[in-house]
Amino acid sequence: MADSDYESLAPTHKLWVHLAAGAVAGMAEHCVMFPFDSVKTRLQSLCPCPEAKCPTPVHGIASMIRREGWLRPLRGVNAVAAGSLPAHALFFTVYEKTKGFLTGNTTGHANTVAYGASGVLATLVHDAVMNPAEVVKQRMQMMYSPYGGSLECVRCIYKREGIQAFYRSYCTQLLMNIPYQAVHFMTYEFWQHQLNPEHKYEWKSHLMSGGLAGGLAAAVTTPLDCVKTVLNTQQTPEISAERTVLMKVPLSYRGIGDAVASIYRDRGVAGFFRGIQARVVYQMPATALSWSVYELFKYVLSKQNS
Repeated sequence: MADSDYESLAPTHKLWVHLAAGAVAGMAEHCVMFPFDSVKTRLQSLCPCPEAKCPTPVHGIASMIRREGWLRPLRGVNAVAAGSLPAHALFFTVYEKTKGFLTGNTTGHANTVAYGASGVLATLVHDAVMNPAEVVKQRMQMMYSPYGGSLECVRCIYKREGIQAFYRSYCTQLLMNIPYQAVHFMTYEFWQHQLNPEHKYEWKSHLMSGGLAGGLAAAVTTPLDCVKTVLNTQQTPEISAERTVLMKVPLSYRGIGDAVASIYRDRGVAGFFRGIQARVVYQMPATALSWSVYELFKYVLSKQNS
């Protein structure tokens, strides 16, 4: 089996190859750089936090550790890990299968429209699975989060707000992730054609292409990410001198329009770009790692099954 043959696995190889590779890649992407995501969530939420005064995301992480302990930047990582396994397994599988169908399984020339369309379809499936995990993760990341763990968070959200709370930001997530993944995949495939025209397994090209794609896509979709964060974190704890409690209060933002208006009223246009530095710093290495792990596992598994 030639090294380049692994690129054409989408239509011909067993489904579990893409499922396994995608699941491992998703875990790596979300967990390795998770502390930066925690800083981004706090910056984008309309709730005040000390991290807003920090000049860089690294300073933000240091601030969280100093005030709340070493493990605080990792709160919620188990929720996103549990969600990313099935979500990314389906994501990469749908992308590969759709790309193979739309391009006729050819790798000799770039097909930007096919790559973008494949990314969009994969996003629809991914977000349906991942959105509840995102809600739990972001509630856990907040400064005064009262939950003892992710399961307690799930129970409390369901009891106080109902099942709809887990999908309140779904439309915003799609509005963000569809352009994000379209830009992401088109940029990734563009750089693959530039850096790796023979489509052989080459970890350096996957690492660089993934990083460039993730960073660009993250930057241009930051405004929608801010809206999603506001919708996900709006029910925050009331703080008293004696205790922290989460009250069942009326929702402040019932949809995208409410969240957009609130961000603009409180922070102006700049509010839609809060956390952009932390988001790009998080996404560039995370996406680079995700593609590198995915392509490596796809390559290794395909050789074992050739």
